[in-house]
Amino acid sequence: MKLGVIGCGNMGRALVGGILEVGLCEAGETFVYDAHPEASAAMSRELGVQVVDSNAAVVESADVILLCVKPQVFDEMLSELGDSADRLLISIAAGVQIATIESGVENRHRVIRVMPNTPALVGRGASGYALGNSATEDDATLTESLLCAVGFACRVNEADLDAVTALSGSGPAYVFLLIESLVAGGIEQGLEPGVAQNLAAHTVAGAAELLLSGSDTPGELREKVTSPNGTTFAALESFRADGFAGIVNRAVKAAADRSRELGQA
Repeated sequence: MKLGVIGCGNMGRALVGGILEVGLCEAGETFVYDAHPEASAAMSRELGVQVVDSNAAVVESADVILLCVKPQVFDEMLSELGDSADRLLISIAAGVQIATIESGVENRHRVIRVMPNTPALVGRGASGYALGNSATEDDATLTESLLCAVGFACRVNEADLDAVTALSGSGPAYVFLLIESLVAGGIEQGLEPGVAQNLAAHTVAGAAELLLSGSDTPGELREKVTSPNGTTFAALESFRADGFAGIVNRAVKAAADRSRELGQA
């Protein structure tokens, strides 16, 4: 496979690094371009990939192209892809719908739309992807393999990508907010800031690993750590009194609604 990458920011580098590490592609057959030459040069130095001089050159050189540019410049990027045809375009641009991409390339290419998240930077990403009209099952299998190089991936309908955006795409920020709040609570109870942050971060990471390692649901694991009238019970009762579940539910809905608005802009 010859891989192309348009946009060499953090997410582009994370995806390419993971793909190369698991051997799905060779650095010598990976072609990258960024409107900021220093970004593509940095990726080349770090990963050994080949820098080309335009968006069109990426498409001409590769079979599969990762579109890793920001939504604000997406239309301009599409207009610069040249006349090549029958490539697989995998877009990670938030809110840019498949129909917009297909129309922008005059249906010359197969399209898959992806919503990744930032933990891909450390190989622990969670991504949802949806197929365009002409994308094949082989395209889906390949895309999932590429995304799994940096974490977990699942196939969804495009209509569900707004929910994916709200849950896993924006989700790391919610977890960071929780960690911030845990740290602040620990400090208020007398812990040193560094101790509180390490305890909070490792607790969140460990809880997630515990959930992923077995078959128990989050509710079952919560019950196992909650003794009647114990310390955890007291904390959970405080969460319930403050409507914690409703707060989270409304936050996810707000993010999903905003994702839909951006997709219609």
